[in-house]
Amino acid sequence: MSDSPIIPCPSCSSLNRIPAARLGEAPRCGHCKAEVLPGTPFELNQGNFALQLKGDLPLLVDVWAAWCGPCRSFAPVFEQAAGQLRTLCRLGKLDSEANPQLSTQLGIRSIPSLILFRDGKEVARQSGALPLPQLRAWLNGHGI
Repeated sequence: MSDSPIIPCPSCSSLNRIPAARLGEAPRCGHCKAEVLPGTPFELNQGNFALQLKGDLPLLVDVWAAWCGPCRSFAPVFEQAAGQLRTLCRLGKLDSEANPQLSTQLGIRSIPSLILFRDGKEVARQSGALPLPQLRAWLNGHGI
């Protein structure tokens, strides 16, 4: 990662250059003043997905649906991971029911599905819910 990574704002998708030494200091977006690394998963949709792929921090996407029991049981794990990984990886949630075109574009065949993106490209994919230690191990195996 560079000394000043570029990170998209989860609220307005504006790109922000933030000194690496200040990533843990709750940096704010220069445009909308929202927290750039909130430590909670943010919502992804057809409108913001391409913009959120930009930037220097990897993006982990949880593709889910409200009717899916495993998705609902995985949500607190994903939330906890977001707090632990906030300076290493951004975590976004994509509702497959509300965004069927994007889900199809991503080739989603089962939910929950996790997709890890780095430099705008998919680098890993995992189907099914994972306990937090296994999620962390999976991410560690991919350099996070």
